[in-house]
Amino acid sequence: MKRAMVIMCSVCAGFLMLTSCEKEGEGENETKISYNRDSESHNEGQNCMSCHRQGGEGEGWFNVAGTIYTAAGNSTLPNGVVELYTGPGGTGTLAYKIEVDAKGNFYTTEDIHFGNGLYPVAVGSQSRKYMSDPVTSGQCNSCHGESTDKIWSN
Repeated sequence: MKRAMVIMCSVCAGFLMLTSCEKEGEGENETKISYNRDSESHNEGQNCMSCHRQGGEGEGWFNVAGTIYTAAGNSTLPNGVVELYTGPGGTGTLAYKIEVDAKGNFYTTEDIHFGNGLYPVAVGSQSRKYMSDPVTSGQCNSCHGESTDKIWSN
């Protein structure tokens, strides 16, 4: 009986040691949504979904993410909004609205249903900039700032 108790304690101790080495939250899809005036984000201009994806190191698996800049393109535009419409030029239905944080980044883990494509609008305090082509992916910085112009508004 005593021997069985020692074995049982050893097994439990070993199990606790193994599980205590895991990173907390690793691989979890935490809810992460950007808000105006929040400054939690980082890595402006980079493809957020390089890390914020299933199996990635980032907290939360983003479905839409990117960075908005001023018209000059040398600084980010804080506290704007990104809107996703079902029609071009802000027509159709406003399907989603994502606030831009204090660092110019926007992101959401919310389920986004792109369907045949959604039309993004970058909204600043002085202007609205429309993307003429529909998107079916939310990895905005994978193209913008790389193969196409940065997303911008004023």
